Amino acid sequence: MPDTRKLKYDTSALRTLTAEDLDALEIGAGILGTGGGGNPYMGKLLALEALKAGYKMQILATDAIESDALCMSIGGIGAPVVGVERLREGREGLRCLRAMEDLIRTPIDAIVCEEIGGANSMNPLVTGALGGLPVLDCDGMGRAFPEMQMTTFSIYGHSSTPSVMCDLHGNAVIFSHAVSEVGHERMARACVVAQGGAAMLATAPMQAHYVHQYGIPKSYTKAIALGEAVIKARKEQEDPIAAVCDLEGGRRIFTGKITDLKRHLRGGFAIGDLELSGFDDCSGQTASVAIQNEFLIFKRNGKVEVTVPDLIVLLDVDTGYPITTEMLRYGQRVAVVAIPAPELLRSSRALEVVGPSAFGYPEITFSPLPTASRKAA
Repeated sequence: MPDTRKLKYDTSALRTLTAEDLDALEIGAGILGTGGGGNPYMGKLLALEALKAGYKMQILATDAIESDALCMSIGGIGAPVVGVERLREGREGLRCLRAMEDLIRTPIDAIVCEEIGGANSMNPLVTGALGGLPVLDCDGMGRAFPEMQMTTFSIYGHSSTPSVMCDLHGNAVIFSHAVSEVGHERMARACVVAQGGAAMLATAPMQAHYVHQYGIPKSYTKAIALGEAVIKARKEQEDPIAAVCDLEGGRRIFTGKITDLKRHLRGGFAIGDLELSGFDDCSGQTASVAIQNEFLIFKRNGKVEVTVPDLIVLLDVDTGYPITTEMLRYGQRVAVVAIPAPELLRSSRALEVVGPSAFGYPEITFSPLPTASRKAA
């Protein structure tokens, strides 16, 4: 299809990312990923290769693009552990972009991040760079979630089909219509299992005014700032975990060692739970964290304290670096940090989709963390 794209944004508003920005993004996206979204280091390697090849990775504020511009959301789908065991080819997202443009017979103006957590922060940047498009400074989750209908775009009314899913072998699957967002997720999940457990998926384009209204704002800015805070704290021999909490209005809720870990692949997800034995000020206490790609439920001494959609983050107790679900190991010393979720995830409408009951915990009621102390990104 001939490229008839006319720029619908002011190029002076673009922020071009550097390799140092990607280093910070790796850390910040790992924190916001709450254990999921794919390993951010693996995603960073692909992004760095694109930079070395001369491609530009640029982000753009959602209010700096024309309201009718066409924006396509993209992200990885599958179990995070597969991204470590089987490396991506790197152009899956570009194939999704071109297949979508062919399908709708209209050029895409900008790329949108499906979820800022983990490697899914890097995937849109690589797609945008290879396709010559900016990535909007927002996302559809403000964290990571295991299922596609859990984006704010879907929660507040956007239909994600038609969609395109591409794997590393060059296969492209089109989902032309789904009667529900959950139905789309189920079909795509079954297909990704057939594709080896991991693929890239682009959902139906949205106009920029919808993204601006229902996207989680400044996701890239926030993730990079989080990573920079950790790097700065380590360089100045300060507490990186305290720096994360200070920036995001979070708090350290447990310090302990992993004493048991159960994790397996089921239906395209990494499912399991981990047990912790406390030390320092948590000595004599135990804790557990339930896992479905991400960390879902935190319990102390058997009592629920933090649940989705609020963020449960595991950080290395010495470095402050985030630990994703596929990198969990017996004996690791971790700090558990709780961070309040964005307001778009806390409405009654959103809690039906991303609250505890949506993950099979109908007996647990979401009790939101306080948000007053969160700093602006």
